Formats: sequence, C-alpha cells, structure tokens
Amino acid sequence: MTSAVGLYNSLGLPEPWRPASSDAEPTPLIIYGAGSAVGAFAVQLAQRSNIHPLICVAGRSAAYLETLIDRSRGDVLIDYRAGDEAVVQGLTKALGGKKALHALDAVSEDGSHNNIVKVLGKGAKLTMVLPKKESDATPDGVEVSWTSVGSAHGTNKDFGFVFFRLFGRGLAEGWFKPHRHEVVPGGLGGVQTALENLKAGKASAVKYVFRIGETEGVAGK
Repeated sequence: MTSAVGLYNSLGLPEPWRPASSDAEPTPLIIYGAGSAVGAFAVQLAQRSNIHPLICVAGRSAAYLETLIDRSRGDVLIDYRAGDEAVVQGLTKALGGKKALHALDAVSEDGSHNNIVKVLGKGAKLTMVLPKKESDATPDGVEVSWTSVGSAHGTNKDFGFVFFRLFGRGLAEGWFKPHRHEVVPGGLGGVQTALENLKAGKASAVKYVFRIGETEGVAGK
C-alpha cells in the first residue's frame, strides 16, 4: 500500500486499470531502494501501469530485480554500492541526458534524496517514505512529499479500499507477487540470528518468517 500511495497518490502516475499508452512519451521513473519491499512492489505496480523506463537503484538484490524489470523497455539497475557519484552518473546516463519528473525514494536515508534531486527537472515530483530532513536541499520547482501508508486508512481510505482489492486480484492472477521470504528455523528462538543478519547486511530482498509453533518450549514441543 505504501508503494501504491507513493506512485499514484503522491506522484500522480497512471493507475494499473488505465495504464499509460504504449504510444505515449516514455515516463522515466526512478525507484531508489528497488530491492526493498516497498521498492519491489512499486516496480511491479509500475509494470502494470506500463511505466517505463524504470530506473532502479539497488544493491545485492540485483538478481531478484532482474525477474521484475523489463530490459526491452529500457529498464535499468544501478548499484548504490559504487558510491554517490557513480549513482548520480548512472541516473544521468539512464535518463539519456534528460531530467526525470517522477521519483520514489523507498530508502530516504544515507543521502538517497540528495542523489535523486541532482537529476530531477523543473516540475518534478519526488516522494519519500521518511520525512525530508531540513538539511536536505531541494531545487526550485521540485515538489517533495512524504508518503505515509497511514493515509490509506484515513484521508485516502477510498483509495486504500480500491487498491487492497486490486492486490488480491493481482495475487490470484499472478502478476503481483509477494516479497521473497525465508523461514528461520527454531521459531522465536531464531529471532536473534535474524536480527544479527539484518545488522550485518546479510538480508537482501527477503523477509524473515518465524513459525511460533517451532519455538522450543511451546506446548507440544
């Protein structure tokens, strides 16, 4: 839902039930943190909306993202691990010298915002999943917003009502897939291991799942 609010409410892109025309001008969309759950869902929704090229910034999740993007439509992956300068260069190259008008920052930390705004044009919209810091610069003519999933249960509850049902249909039809998951052995006894993996950066494009019934000491064990 965060992805949907960001793409369609904050950025105003065409919804999946009225996708962009294949004959229309390309609509470059930057998705920073594309390997995250929010980012990966945004990639899938953007595909359904026929939005291309998708300019995805990610790290070790590249192999997973290759299964979601469409290289034939100009979609690209940029590795943030190469450093900020390389990321900006990659974004500039992917845009073919033009400026982007739409960007979803699914990270909103560690300078991601500052990298994105360097390739945005006048009239561009950038939405972030965390509030913008006062120290983050924003060029004139660029609209920066904070996408909060809570709005789908409040001011945008009709929007949420429709999209939650679309997600159900997408899952049933197979064009919308959940984030990859990994079951950690030992039930709740595996939480420490999972936390250590997260801290060490070993978890990439994956969600950890714990089966409480497998916890040592739980009734029946």
